[in-house]
Amino acid sequence: MNESNTQVLIIGAGPVGLALASDLGWRGITCTIVEQGDGTIDHPRANAENARTMEFFRRWGIADRVRTSGTPEDFTQSVVYATALNGYEVAHIDRPGHGGRGGSAISPERPQRCNQLFLDPILRDLARSFPSVTLRHSVEFESFVSAPAGVTAILHDLDADKRESVHAPYLIDAGGGRSGIGKALGIELEGPPAIEYNLNIFVRIPNLWANARVHQAAMYFFVEPAGIWRTLVDIDGDSLWRLGLRGKPYFDHPESVDVAAHLRALIGTDVSFEEISRRGWVARDLVADSYGSGRIFVAGDAAHQNTPSGGFGMNTGLGDAVDLGWKLAAMLDGWGGAHLLDTYETERRPVAQRNVRQATDNFIRDRRREIDPAIGEPGPDGEKARALLGERLHATQSRQYRTDGTALGYRYRSPIIIDDGTPLPVDTIETYTPSARPGGRAPHAWLSEKESTLDLFGRGFTLLNFDRDSSESARIASAFAGAGVPLRTHAIGNAEIAQLYEQKLVLVRPDGHVAWRGAKAPDDIGAMVDRVRGI
Repeated sequence: MNESNTQVLIIGAGPVGLALASDLGWRGITCTIVEQGDGTIDHPRANAENARTMEFFRRWGIADRVRTSGTPEDFTQSVVYATALNGYEVAHIDRPGHGGRGGSAISPERPQRCNQLFLDPILRDLARSFPSVTLRHSVEFESFVSAPAGVTAILHDLDADKRESVHAPYLIDAGGGRSGIGKALGIELEGPPAIEYNLNIFVRIPNLWANARVHQAAMYFFVEPAGIWRTLVDIDGDSLWRLGLRGKPYFDHPESVDVAAHLRALIGTDVSFEEISRRGWVARDLVADSYGSGRIFVAGDAAHQNTPSGGFGMNTGLGDAVDLGWKLAAMLDGWGGAHLLDTYETERRPVAQRNVRQATDNFIRDRRREIDPAIGEPGPDGEKARALLGERLHATQSRQYRTDGTALGYRYRSPIIIDDGTPLPVDTIETYTPSARPGGRAPHAWLSEKESTLDLFGRGFTLLNFDRDSSESARIASAFAGAGVPLRTHAIGNAEIAQLYEQKLVLVRPDGHVAWRGAKAPDDIGAMVDRVRGI
């Protein structure tokens, strides 16, 4: 049996595994990522990248490609509830901050729509661009043995029909739980394993809007007396769509579904279409009770699974990858402390609980909504029913589609964050309040026309100095250098940015979260350095 070595072995080459491999490769860490499939994607999956995910892509240099590979930049990002495309529009929820380019007051990047059909190849190219990353398809993970110094995994090369042994200090399960690693470690996914059963049908409809009376939109939810159980979701801003059907019979017997009849009902007329694929899926509400054991960790769907309502699944997983990436690199480069990787679960699990709970709330609100039988009727009764439901949809569903607070406002509380005791900013779903309070994402501000404060972060720790006197920042830099911890110092003379960050000295972690801030260096700088690196 052939044997090989790598620093990190990643199981699963979906967006989370590819992002983790890319982040490690960006940091010069040797890693191998394996995927039992051949890399072909024939069915749309995750469709939305929030502003935080786009900031990660900006760091890795792929934001522009993601922005231009999904829907066109001028394509609408709005959401419409309607009785049919040639029927009555019940609610139109606009999302002016989504799509396009130019950034905003809160982020240098705007949320985008780039389906996994287009995103996975971009991430694969990114991972392969780093010489320290090895990406292998048609390789199945079979088993592992864990030891204090690392992990030995048995892999099956399906094309060559040969087994091999790979040794790595760290093993990451990013395969959505298919590998069985979590189960072998005794990790349990807590929550309802099945909220609802659904069927998605991938179709090409060349002239969808030819007979439409309602607004063009990225997502259509169809309102009927029986409820909201059918959807049409745009994939490419043109002819590719995903038809969604709710119900166990559709999930159990996808072959019996008359796609033409459903499209006729939703569009209001017969249309020419091409069916590409059908896939059943289960809406879940699950978060792992543990994110790892020893030198093995779970990320993405292996750690949390939620409904697509709000688009949190992949984005939460990308946050896992970025948090885990810098910590693994710190350990392998020799400056991470013994407790640094313990904080991966401490920091990321509460974020998953928050996002999964929000996704389930979004999902249930639509599914349990009572619909007036007159909703599709002409005349006063129908108009009244549509107006009343429209008001309720705007009041409750805007939080599902406008989620800057969810994307940018999460805050870590862990031993490697030094809390300064200041009041917590308001945490809402729709609105993000910029704050440099330790634990939160360091706020965006434009340093120049194209450079954001966020562009300063990533490689190691970053110390922002808003004081004309550099002596305090020099003392901190000396302490970091003495401990072998990478640190870059940036003097910023902009008064508005100084007011945003509130303190003269702000220490930002490699993942862009504030670790500490103060008016001067701590009395025991060495203790601060040790704490933020997990000693």
